[in-house]
Amino acid sequence: MGGIILDQPLPSRDIDMIDPILLIHHWDDKIPGGKKESDSGVGPHPHRGFSPVTFIFKGGVHHRDSKGHSGVIYEGGTQWMNSGKGIVHSERPYKELAEKGGDFELIQFWVNTPAAFKLDEYSYQPLTSEDTPKVISEDGLVKTGVVAGELKNIKGPVITKSPMLMLRIDGVSGGVERLSVPEKMNCIVYVLDGVVHLNDNKVHGRQMAVLNNDGVEIEMTFDDNTRLIILSGEPLNEPVVSYGPFVMNTEKEIMQAIQDYQSGLLGVLNETFDS
Repeated sequence: MGGIILDQPLPSRDIDMIDPILLIHHWDDKIPGGKKESDSGVGPHPHRGFSPVTFIFKGGVHHRDSKGHSGVIYEGGTQWMNSGKGIVHSERPYKELAEKGGDFELIQFWVNTPAAFKLDEYSYQPLTSEDTPKVISEDGLVKTGVVAGELKNIKGPVITKSPMLMLRIDGVSGGVERLSVPEKMNCIVYVLDGVVHLNDNKVHGRQMAVLNNDGVEIEMTFDDNTRLIILSGEPLNEPVVSYGPFVMNTEKEIMQAIQDYQSGLLGVLNETFDS
């Protein structure tokens, strides 16, 4: 995508979307170094009508946008951006990483916004690893970061436009954890690496499991040191019309988004970089 080699578990040949999750990209690479930040990552581009969300696992991402936000979130952190009625932003490896090189890994997923809120004001919610509340399993071997929603009376800090449960999980070999996904939520489990048993199913790294949407109890048993994410949300059951970086409900709304972007109504991002 844009010259970047990555894994795309969603959409796939068989599954277009898991409402309200539209897309999942897993970018795992080594930054070679020897570059300027301005020549790395993804440059300015627009969005409207959904939330692009980034979980950072290695390295760090420098976010800039046309509303004046600028900041780096490092491994273990999350960048949750509700594009609302429109924004232009960029996503780049931070300056030292671009120059010196190193490991770089993230997952970006797109969360659809309900029609009633698609033209809300833009918002950006950065969340560090330290500010992500954690749930520790009884055996102490599984750590779950609660980004959004509520798990075992622990609430995630991110405010969402529809009910969700978004988790980042690190398990050590031999660990066991049990959790509940609320009723009415679709649920995706994506394993970055390692091996985990989800109830009666064995899931390996770079594999995705889709669970039913009538409430589910998940027992996770870790055969290996394993990282995974759980993305759960109530389906919106609304029409989806997408074109590139815009996700709306009708073709007319897509045409309006394109026109508004070309007219500068989504803002202009003039990036500045430290020399």
